[in-house]
Amino acid sequence: MSTVFNFTFVPWFRSVAPYIHMHRGKTFVVGIAGEAIAAGKLQHLAQDLALIQSMGVKVVLVHGFRPQVNEQLLAKGHAPKYSHGIRITDEVALDCAQEAAGQLRYEIEAAFSQGLPNTPMAGSTVRVISGNFITARPVGVVDGVDFQHSGLVRKVDVAGITRTLSFGAMVLLSPFGFSPTGEAFNLTMEEVATSVAIALQADKLIFLTEVAGLRMRPGEPEGDDNPIDTELPLAAAQKLLAELPPAQIPTDPGFYLQHCVTACKAGVERSHILPFALDGSLLLEIYVHDGVGTMVIDEKLEELREATPDDVGGILQLIEPFEKDGTLVKRSRTEIERDVANYTIIDHDGVIFACAALYPYAESRTAEMAALTVSPQSQGQGDGEKVLRRVEQRAKEMGLDSIFVLTTRTMHWFLKRGFTQVDPDWLPEARKRKYNWDRKSLVLVKKLT
Repeated sequence: MSTVFNFTFVPWFRSVAPYIHMHRGKTFVVGIAGEAIAAGKLQHLAQDLALIQSMGVKVVLVHGFRPQVNEQLLAKGHAPKYSHGIRITDEVALDCAQEAAGQLRYEIEAAFSQGLPNTPMAGSTVRVISGNFITARPVGVVDGVDFQHSGLVRKVDVAGITRTLSFGAMVLLSPFGFSPTGEAFNLTMEEVATSVAIALQADKLIFLTEVAGLRMRPGEPEGDDNPIDTELPLAAAQKLLAELPPAQIPTDPGFYLQHCVTACKAGVERSHILPFALDGSLLLEIYVHDGVGTMVIDEKLEELREATPDDVGGILQLIEPFEKDGTLVKRSRTEIERDVANYTIIDHDGVIFACAALYPYAESRTAEMAALTVSPQSQGQGDGEKVLRRVEQRAKEMGLDSIFVLTTRTMHWFLKRGFTQVDPDWLPEARKRKYNWDRKSLVLVKKLT
């Protein structure tokens, strides 16, 4: 193994560790469009889902079969029929749907049963259990159109799914439901996945689809660095949905968005739209900070706040690399625990991405801002400015006239933000006694107006 690989793999693996801890024990409902399976993506998706499950995530997998049913229909000389964005399921279409669902179920179970050496599935044991977990009702007649055997979800067997997940199995659901009289109804993958996520109050609803994600302002030109909105607050997603024409087919911008909004309004905090064309999109969305698709959330995940004792570990993890390279003065865990109330942090979905501490010198009407740190993952996104503004606000509330920093490497960042350099003799007496003359830190001051 090359040294270069060591130096890239180890930091990367450490960077995903917080997300592994965060998602352990959580429940994800994953809806895979039938187009993904038709495009030959099943093997890699199975490998990624098996890996996610091995890290403690409970997975409910809902597969679609739209192109597979259409293929069966065309083979029998019947054209697919749709209305209001829903398939009209006559007797022939119902037979085709049952045939396609059976074939796909076997293919999916086979994909999770692989265990060849030197593959991602080596040593994996994924039990896939499916069953009659969905009770359905007919769509009926809408605007004069009889949808026949097309149905909607009436009830989800939450207890049955939860019990199956507790055994360590993955639950596999086909887009079928059954009435209390035993009649079968053809459902849509999107509605089944959404209904199950809501019923389970899942932590995530994830759609793997033909679309790469959404833009809040579809008419604007796409930037090279961010062609989609990776995060849409629920209010913004609802506004966008209201501006879009009614979605009839999966490639319409609002097709998956309407289901994400429905789920989030009903208590599923995070819903994701991911492109199956991008290999590894599931892993990138779940274990990388910015992700690769569009996430609809029912609250802003990023929180700028004062630290609590529970944040000590996260603060230590954030500042440790900068202490090692000499950018920051080393602080012990005991010191941070003692002073944790002095810290302001940016917490994004349970991970700390920025921090700074404020130490007041009331007799001199000033305060030191220390340990200002921004994670390399979010540098350049304005987190440093956000923390600085919050620290300035805290200092003003204390009735102070200025804040100061000691730095050896980031002088220009502070100068651009209104600090001016002063002689170390300017420091309050109590701070001057602790000044390390060997380190030769520059002293920069900003007046608070």
